[in-house]
Amino acid sequence: MFKKVFPLSSILFLRFLGLFLVLPVLSVYALDLQGATPFLVGIIVGGYALTQAIFQVPFGSMSDKIGRKPTILFGLLIFLVGSLVCAYSTDIYTLMLGRFLQGAGAIGSVVTAMIADLVEEKTRGHAMAIMGGFIAMSFALAMGLGPVIASHYGISTIFIITAILALVAIGVLFTKVPTPPKIKHIYHGKTSTKDILKDSNLLGMIIINAMQKGLMTAAFVIIPVFLTQPEYGFNWAKSDLWMVYAPAMVAGLIAMGPAAVFGEKRNIPKQIFMLSIILFTASFVMMGLTNSSGIFITAVIFFFIAFNMMEPLVQSMISKFAKVHQKGAALGIANSAAYFFTFIGGTFAGLYLDISSRETLGLTIGAIGLIWLIFTALKMKNPIRYSHLIIPEDDVDFDKLNALESEHIAEWFINETEKVVVIKYATEAMNEDELKGKVCK
Repeated sequence: MFKKVFPLSSILFLRFLGLFLVLPVLSVYALDLQGATPFLVGIIVGGYALTQAIFQVPFGSMSDKIGRKPTILFGLLIFLVGSLVCAYSTDIYTLMLGRFLQGAGAIGSVVTAMIADLVEEKTRGHAMAIMGGFIAMSFALAMGLGPVIASHYGISTIFIITAILALVAIGVLFTKVPTPPKIKHIYHGKTSTKDILKDSNLLGMIIINAMQKGLMTAAFVIIPVFLTQPEYGFNWAKSDLWMVYAPAMVAGLIAMGPAAVFGEKRNIPKQIFMLSIILFTASFVMMGLTNSSGIFITAVIFFFIAFNMMEPLVQSMISKFAKVHQKGAALGIANSAAYFFTFIGGTFAGLYLDISSRETLGLTIGAIGLIWLIFTALKMKNPIRYSHLIIPEDDVDFDKLNALESEHIAEWFINETEKVVVIKYATEAMNEDELKGKVCK
């Protein structure tokens, strides 16, 4: 399974590494461009996410018609062009255009769908966790490298590196990624897309995913501006930003592994998410109120720990809560909401810096975090542990299967390509032999 997931996760890693490299420094460097205001800088920091949100569904539909690989290639080429536009921009509006182009190559949902094509249902949750882990690693690595590269070579160099990373990703696509089989499923029972939003667990995960990404861009408008602009009391040099990001990066990487293990193996993602939300909330309140560099650095460390604890679990939990034939739709809705909030987070932070104070901004985001925590505590549940029984289609008595009504069977479907029936059942309530006896001829 890992051999199938690794190349696709590597493509996302390279793409997100390019996007994340500029985040720690983009807001403060963009302020020096012609025509820049905090509000426009906020739009630029999250601008790529607006076009991501818009083009997620069209790219997914395109991949169904012309194939996954050609669609991913098209998206990476757009991303490459956008990176070059950013690299050679000299005013705020050209940079904004480049950021919008970077996001327009919206291949995230296509890569997710391709992983689903290649990986068996019973290991798909693990595959999504691996993909999330790669994204989290790209985030952590970028936080350490971005400030160093920008201070020594300029932010244009980061965008050129991003374009090179897109070319490397294209190479991986055509040398390492296998062509997925065309699999036809017949699903038992019908549900509509709106049922995704009626499921409190899925809705909670969509909100968690969106809030996490929105707070990410808000943080990367706030952190470099607060630290480097004299009016906020710290007055750091831009070249010193690595001193706050480096310890935060290390802490985030250390936290990511245990969070993923405890969340997945011990089945306590709700508790991991709630701890992360508490750290998010504390970090923004501390950044807004403190005049101490040490406390500010601690706040940034809290933010990185919270982000990295969440990231490997989010995609996996969405895939676990969704019905098998709604995983693509659920992930599409979740990713679109996340990208939209990524844009809103940067725009909100930039606008707030224009019209209000650092203290008010920190307290406002802290209040939002508290509401988010209460919603998660009340609405979300840890997922039921399920297993998958796979039986040759010819061995199944469909009259028995159709008549079998059990709260412990989540769903079943037929994989017509492989001529098997897949039954998803609660592991703790039923055993495999018992279930076989009830559905086999």
